[in-house]
Amino acid sequence: MATLLVLTGPTASGKTALAIRWAEQFRTEIISADSRQFYREMRIGTAAPTPDELRRVPHHFVQHLSIHDSYNVYRYEQDALTLLEKLFQNHENVILCGGSGLYIDALCNGIDLLPDPDPELRENLHRMLRENRVEEFHQMLKEKDPEYYEVVDRNNPVRMVRALEVCIQTGQPYSTLRKQQAKERPFQIIKYAIAMPREVLNERINRRVERMMEEGLEAEARQLYPLRHLNALQTVGYRELFDHFDGKCTIDESVEAIKAHTRQYAKRQMTWFKRDSGYRWISPEEMPF
Repeated sequence: MATLLVLTGPTASGKTALAIRWAEQFRTEIISADSRQFYREMRIGTAAPTPDELRRVPHHFVQHLSIHDSYNVYRYEQDALTLLEKLFQNHENVILCGGSGLYIDALCNGIDLLPDPDPELRENLHRMLRENRVEEFHQMLKEKDPEYYEVVDRNNPVRMVRALEVCIQTGQPYSTLRKQQAKERPFQIIKYAIAMPREVLNERINRRVERMMEEGLEAEARQLYPLRHLNALQTVGYRELFDHFDGKCTIDESVEAIKAHTRQYAKRQMTWFKRDSGYRWISPEEMPF
């Protein structure tokens, strides 16, 4: 039976390198489930696969969009299912690799049709953020959906706004609406997640941020600074540098903030993955086949 091998784990845990080894063993291809790596203008700050890695194994949904494009998890689910149908014609196994839990769940289980956003409500919520009413915004989501509040990336206002507007529009928690009965898929799904001691992961995160800076993250962010209002750029690694460009902090303080926010993001990723008992936890070097 056609099999989708899912490989996930927190940021900086070594998913890309291990997925490439798996893909080379099976002579197959990789579908990305890292929503930040969709955008071609954000290569360094999202730790996208290198040109050499992309040559070694075909990757899909990597740098296939512009930050100007409109895209969401619902479109991803349909696009990825269409692609899988084609890939399974030539491959018995296909690998899904990434750390965006929402996108992994959408492809594996399906995502429910949630109401279209109300433009006025969305603008009001974004205005709260522009006016730095962040604590009030967070408290609203925490009250309406404490379960989702615990796992959402709080440095990602796009997801926060979407969750809160669904809560307000429907009167139900966003997490409840997203957890309806799983859809049947015409392929087998086997899930693996990378685990490592917290102190080891934190050190890997710190080193990777330093390596990104050496590779030119500051220049990449400065080039994107005029477009900082776009949704795709409301993410860790860019927002902190935008604060530096705005004169709110030094470059060293900005780098330390990236490290801290990335560590916090990794912790929330682990919370998300651990709620799914279907994962088998492995080391970043493990070949379980």
